Amino acid sequence: MATPPPPQPYAGNPYQQPPAGPYGQPPAYGQPPAGPYPPPPAGPYAPQPAPYPQQPHQGHPGAPGCQFCGAQPAVQATVRGHQGILYVMRFLSRKGVFCRSCGLATYREMSAKTLWQGWWSPLSLAITPITLLVNLGPRSRFHKLAEPTGGWRPPLDPGPSLLRRPVALTALAVVALAALALTTLMVIGLVSGGRADSEVAGIDTAQTLAVGDCVHNDGDWDAQDLRTTDCGAADAQYKATSRLETSQATCADGEFIADLRYGPGGTTATCLKPLR
Repeated sequence: MATPPPPQPYAGNPYQQPPAGPYGQPPAYGQPPAGPYPPPPAGPYAPQPAPYPQQPHQGHPGAPGCQFCGAQPAVQATVRGHQGILYVMRFLSRKGVFCRSCGLATYREMSAKTLWQGWWSPLSLAITPITLLVNLGPRSRFHKLAEPTGGWRPPLDPGPSLLRRPVALTALAVVALAALALTTLMVIGLVSGGRADSEVAGIDTAQTLAVGDCVHNDGDWDAQDLRTTDCGAADAQYKATSRLETSQATCADGEFIADLRYGPGGTTATCLKPLR
């Protein structure tokens, strides 16, 4: 019986080595055998090189993907928030790489919470508007990005815009009412304070009384508010009889003295005689 020939090695399988024999030493690692061994056959059964593993699409090579979904294009940004509670404040921030959708979702969420939670301490009244203005920078960068692609998970849902969220609208309404009330109080204070200062300084726009004028006092005697009227009218209360031109001059018995602001130049008193 004939002896079967030894197995034939071929290139691409370095672990199969030819046996040692009269043909010399086995070939070096990874090299085709030398000598009478034929090369591996060609054809559909020939060994094929292993394919190079394909990587999933990640956008531009070397560019970082969104930290939330892995999509591109993405930008580095920091979105900020603020909370104020009486005398305690919290400064919040989210820093990272964001795609368009994830960035807008983060901006709208943190800005809406800031609109609602950022006003309730004295210093927060100034810090909250600054925080909202600073967030407009990242928002502009997110809007300039193209739609995200190539992520390993769906991007975050941006949801409705900031001005369409009930929480943000409620906060804005409260702030607007508070600002309106504060402005109204300031205007009332300025008007009242200006009038009081004018009365003290004797430069009120009160009418100067002439001798013979009849007046009615619409205020208290300590805070006179005299207006001239017809002497025959039912509301006429006093009649100007004379002026105190010198320091020795006095009014007659039973007469009253009008405020200086009702005299010439705001420096001369006028005597008032009761009509009843």
